[in-house]
Amino acid sequence: MKIAVCIKQVPTRDTQPRVNDAGTWIRDDDATFEMNEPDAYALEEALRLKEKHQGEVVVCSAGPARVAQVLREALARGADRAIHVQSDALVAADAFAVSGALAGAMGDDHFDLVLTGLQSDDHGFAQTGVILAERLGYSHATIVMEVEADSAAKRLRVKRELEGGWFQWIGLPMPAVLTIQSGINQLRYATLKGIMAAKKKEIRAVAASDDAASRLTIARLYAPEKTNRTRLIDGPPAQAAAELLRLLREEARVIA
Repeated sequence: MKIAVCIKQVPTRDTQPRVNDAGTWIRDDDATFEMNEPDAYALEEALRLKEKHQGEVVVCSAGPARVAQVLREALARGADRAIHVQSDALVAADAFAVSGALAGAMGDDHFDLVLTGLQSDDHGFAQTGVILAERLGYSHATIVMEVEADSAAKRLRVKRELEGGWFQWIGLPMPAVLTIQSGINQLRYATLKGIMAAKKKEIRAVAASDDAASRLTIARLYAPEKTNRTRLIDGPPAQAAAELLRLLREEARVIA
């Protein structure tokens, strides 16, 4: 089974970011970076499927040169090789652009299965995997909690998380794209042997395809301003209570 895993490098959770001069994204120089947590679970699931069915796990990522850090980490955990779509423009790109860049780089490999995390910890679009499936012409399923693969029959049976604590089992043909929910498995970490082996594994660098332009533009990014303001509600108690309830529901939106 030939499996691709799309991973993203995101700012670490304890980063205190500052907005860049253009006001469209954070300053890279101020941030430290790590592998997107949902993508780490997707990688672990791919490695487990490889151990069960044999085959190859290829990690793919799009972004500037620093993205090689998370690709090396994935190789150290057990992936076989990596594809790096190099482009500084993809740092703050939307899901359409990122999926286009990945699809252009992955298409010739004809993967049986493509796994992504459910969403990224920075943008949180939860769209990249779905759009990628459309671009590749693959079937897809989202919010996946369990994967059963029949490599001989080229079929998958997956468990999806629904609302209200419900789950759904569905079957779909391969090739397919699955977006993996965090917590699906227990993550493994790179061993010293794996770190040494990763240095010899291939990272193939490719240029972003022409159709990797964003369709979503960030007009302005800013930190919420902290203000201290007291608002007085005048009138009889019943009227004041009704107005307070309206404000909590319609403006503060803290009650339904």
